[in-house]
Amino acid sequence: MTQPEYDVVIVGAGPTGLACGIELKRRGLRVVLLDKGCVVNSLYNYPTNMVFFTTPELLEIGNIPMTSLNEKPGRTEALKYYRRVAAHYELDIRQYQHVDAVEGEDGHFVTHARDINHEPVTYSSRKVILSTGFYDLPNLLGVPGEHLPKVIHYYKEPHPYYNQDVLVVGAKNSAAIAALELWWSGARVTMVHRGEGLHRFIKYWILPNISNRIKNGEIPAYFNSTIRAITPGTVELNTPEGPITLKNDYVFAMTGYRPDFAFLAKCGVNLNPDTQRPELDSDTLESARKGLFLAGVIVAGVHTSEIFIENGRFHGNQIAEAIASQLKG
Repeated sequence: MTQPEYDVVIVGAGPTGLACGIELKRRGLRVVLLDKGCVVNSLYNYPTNMVFFTTPELLEIGNIPMTSLNEKPGRTEALKYYRRVAAHYELDIRQYQHVDAVEGEDGHFVTHARDINHEPVTYSSRKVILSTGFYDLPNLLGVPGEHLPKVIHYYKEPHPYYNQDVLVVGAKNSAAIAALELWWSGARVTMVHRGEGLHRFIKYWILPNISNRIKNGEIPAYFNSTIRAITPGTVELNTPEGPITLKNDYVFAMTGYRPDFAFLAKCGVNLNPDTQRPELDSDTLESARKGLFLAGVIVAGVHTSEIFIENGRFHGNQIAEAIASQLKG
């Protein structure tokens, strides 16, 4: 029987995946990380000017300090930090490799991936860790016209939307920040949200600003309202006053994201039908499929707000301890 090339394959090179790789390397194990995008791909796709809601030390992994010019770090500082950590520990990271399947069994797994040219690549390992995050699949609106190119689920920066009619869907942090930045940059911004008002957990330095823009009529907001349809030049809304049609160039659907539950199920992870929480050992984070471990936000199922970088980073040590113990045994 062929000996595994690696002790562990890690699917996902976000902060939690990196933390897993670091802890496993510290224990002398052979590790490779695969990611369908770049290192910390989700963070790269965050808005250009995003500021974290947390302090630098709570984003640290591998006992390497993170520094920031301000009290809270920004996206660019985080990207630089995680690149530095990956280089310091000389992690073997294969970027732009999309994992399709994990076959085999504990001690003899085969992970099938495709590289950037869609050429097949396979990796054999004794254990596998899935740390795939939740930022890759947006929650869809489920309305006619959502497939149009003008509908955007990932807000990056405001400049291209100067002098355009823009609708922002949602009322949480991402929606509020997008609406403000677009408005500051000269877009004509309208917000729509199915709830009664702005979300109560909007960052404290954002809430007064967006509230005042709405109060002053600078950013019209339709609450208790939903999108009925999207056309190339308009959006149709259902509002408490009845249906209305707005002139529109772009729709930013800031409706949140979800883990790829279909991929997890394909990998043999048992999911609770209601919460999508995976069946696993809470001490080791090993799934019901022996030898397959889960790390990061996917442990929480649909309750993605339960796990962030701040607490998901500790999964690395938890899993590495379990794997090292199993392999030594």
